[in-house]
Amino acid sequence: MLVTTINDVAKLAKVSITTVSRVINNEPSVKKSTREKVLEAVKSLDFKPDVSARNLGGAKSYVMGYVYDNLNTYYIIDMQNGILNACREQGYGLLIHPCDSSADDINEELRQLIRQYRISGLILAPPFSEKDSITNALEELGVEFVCIVSGSGPLDDNKNKVIIEDRKAAYGITSHLLELGHKDIAFLSGEAEHASTYERLAGYKTALKDHNININPDLIIDGEYSYESGNARTLKLLSDPINVTAIFGCNDEIAAGAQHAARLMNISMPDQLSIAGFEDSPYSRQALPQLTTARQSNKVISKFATDLLISRIRPQKAPPKKTRDNRENTNGNICFENNTFTPKLVYRESTGPAPK
Repeated sequence: MLVTTINDVAKLAKVSITTVSRVINNEPSVKKSTREKVLEAVKSLDFKPDVSARNLGGAKSYVMGYVYDNLNTYYIIDMQNGILNACREQGYGLLIHPCDSSADDINEELRQLIRQYRISGLILAPPFSEKDSITNALEELGVEFVCIVSGSGPLDDNKNKVIIEDRKAAYGITSHLLELGHKDIAFLSGEAEHASTYERLAGYKTALKDHNININPDLIIDGEYSYESGNARTLKLLSDPINVTAIFGCNDEIAAGAQHAARLMNISMPDQLSIAGFEDSPYSRQALPQLTTARQSNKVISKFATDLLISRIRPQKAPPKKTRDNRENTNGNICFENNTFTPKLVYRESTGPAPK
């Protein structure tokens, strides 16, 4: 079977091999008419550039890295798909590497990974993006990276961050429950070491204060970002003599677990108990009833972060535009401004008026 080479593309397009290489690498120094002619030849010959060969051919690397330490399968898949879409559009390969962010030798593991595969840049999601020791080590290595973090307020001078405004979205969910007449709203948190837990709890507390509702510490229950944790905490909560009419799970897994506990106790939803989640993962749509939640489109966010990273590695590439077209590309999932994403509230059948 004959393999199409860059020489074949150059011959068909009647240009030099160097020109073909420049077009493939999205370099801006090629005339529009020439670029179109080369791309037509690439398409006609079904030519697929060899990323590894490009890496060996010069100082530039064309491999992005995504390292993760997260047990949520849906989250990982969405992140990978978003990063991969950006890499494909801009001619990069993607190395996916699961590892333990809390390991004593994690910095050395990342150093070896970067050197072995000549990684051009890294996308860091929580918990990696929240560890100063890791980002400091990457800065010492001189490798570019972009952090996806949970935060609030304007972006600081560090332009390698994409911020998800969990606090604002959590404020909206809590306000929604309060406007339905709920006053005794339990908050089931995730692990304390995650910034998202702190931000979502802060949004919950601020909404209560703004609606003149006292914060009851007995209704803020620590735990994990898991279905099992949400189920166990809700069983205990509903067994105690505490009047709870609504539950805000720190993510959809927790909220789905809370729903299961309510069904085991023959509690009707939302007539007797309203439950809301966060993230709009498949858990929210598979739940019965479907969950009110905050839509956090990880696929869109990770693609935006990767485009931003590539623009830092190759300054001639423009950063992702913050235009109406970009907002339409999210299909209404999220709004963003200045590298800051605000999850959009989604109201479903799991929340209703407080019982009289």
